[in-house]
Amino acid sequence: MIPRYTRDELGRLWADEARMESWRQVEVAACEELPELLGDEGPTEAELEAIRAARFTVAAVEERERETDHDLAAFVDVLAASAGEAGRWIHYGLTSSDVLDTALALQLRAAGEVIVAGAHAFADRLAERAREHVGTICVGRTHGVHAEPTTFGIKLASFAAEAQRNALRVQRAFAQAAIGALSGAVGTYSETDPAFEERVLARLRLAREDVSTQVVARDRHAELLGAIALAGAGLERFATEIRHLQRTEVREVQEPFRAGQKGSSAMPHKRNPIKAEQICGLARVLRGDAQAALENVALWHERDISHSSVERIILPDATILIDYLQWSALRLLDGLIVDAARMRANLELTHGALFSQAILLALVERGLARDEAYRIVQELAQRAFDEGINLRELLAADARVAPLKLDLDALFDYEHYVRHAEEIVARLDALIGAPAGV
Repeated sequence: MIPRYTRDELGRLWADEARMESWRQVEVAACEELPELLGDEGPTEAELEAIRAARFTVAAVEERERETDHDLAAFVDVLAASAGEAGRWIHYGLTSSDVLDTALALQLRAAGEVIVAGAHAFADRLAERAREHVGTICVGRTHGVHAEPTTFGIKLASFAAEAQRNALRVQRAFAQAAIGALSGAVGTYSETDPAFEERVLARLRLAREDVSTQVVARDRHAELLGAIALAGAGLERFATEIRHLQRTEVREVQEPFRAGQKGSSAMPHKRNPIKAEQICGLARVLRGDAQAALENVALWHERDISHSSVERIILPDATILIDYLQWSALRLLDGLIVDAARMRANLELTHGALFSQAILLALVERGLARDEAYRIVQELAQRAFDEGINLRELLAADARVAPLKLDLDALFDYEHYVRHAEEIVARLDALIGAPAGV
């Protein structure tokens, strides 16, 4: 991932130094279990100390790789040379995938700790802001068109519930991908045994692949990137709402805009929803990564490396990017400017037409056939739109409706529509947790 969208912590986790350090951890853990596997013929404690002290540099590995044309073999050569005579035990009984896949699990676990925490933080903050705006009345829209009143808190509660699902989904996906395998060539433990694998993985705090071929099954990584892509889609849905609500014609919310910021190089008045647009754009990249991960599932026989080159790109990129997007969305949410007065003003744009369903049902209760009632309300609502006359006035003056003595005060009451808002938003308490002090 390019530096523009890379936060330091995730960037460091995927740097070459960190990748090779995870290889070293696996190699050392495997050597530490050789005495149990080989008995007196295995490495001595002095040799194990030399192996533990062995070091590498990325530059040395890269130089060696120019000769071997194999990065892991080059790494083993460098680490073994650093260990001296004890280096002969490094990589004993292992194949490249044993080290690469198990080390990858270590990196994914580390990345997951950061990403899962960020996902929960975003869900928590959405819940907080939903509670803050539980009574902030605004218009609900379907097809982009005014429908009926709702509250901004209910809107945010929907995003919070989805964010919580995504946080749990990503958490589960990282857990099932934190899987190691040290089962040797084609997965038969030909030079070790299953107990050796179990002990090494216990040292690394990793679970074992149920049945390894030579690699950890790639459906696991596809599930992870699918969960990440879904989390990105959830962030995109939130950002899309912000983009619409910030339009000049709507202007119910605005992204934070700091002192000195410029919205346009040409037009000084512009304050654009750039963070929301960025989130929407980058979510597309995550979906592309998920598609590539699906393509990686089907490998030839017990193993090929068609997946390897792809994963060098998509696993760092997707994890770095979802971390950045969660952080960016949280900043947007924290600084979001909510214009409650504009929301109230926008409710009046239809001249009362958004009360149409309540009026329809009231006419049905007064004895009109539903279709007849529908046609009356539809006609009068359209006049309200076209002529700019409040629907309440049209109803009061209509000869078909006036004799029915509708309670217009009750029908044109915004509070009727949001009377369950507290209950709806309170559902977040069970999903995400009640706010402090409750």
